[in-house]
Amino acid sequence: MAKKPTARSEFVMFDIVYEDGSQRSNRKVDASLLGGLDGDEPARAAIMEQDRAISEKSGLPPLQIKSIKRSGK
Repeated sequence: MAKKPTARSEFVMFDIVYEDGSQRSNRKVDASLLGGLDGDEPARAAIMEQDRAISEKSGLPPLQIKSIKRSGK
């Protein structure tokens, strides 16, 4: 029997620099959030939401983002 096709999500990878100087590379953001008039700005909100979830699990406060750029640029 043939398998049902699965929905494929495309991701864009971002490098993040935080206010304290630490860096995180290759953070995934759903490509469907990006583009249009806002360009890559929606990635900031998505990454902030990821950081909030991580901070809840770790018990540490989320870090403030200084800059975001696409990985490999």
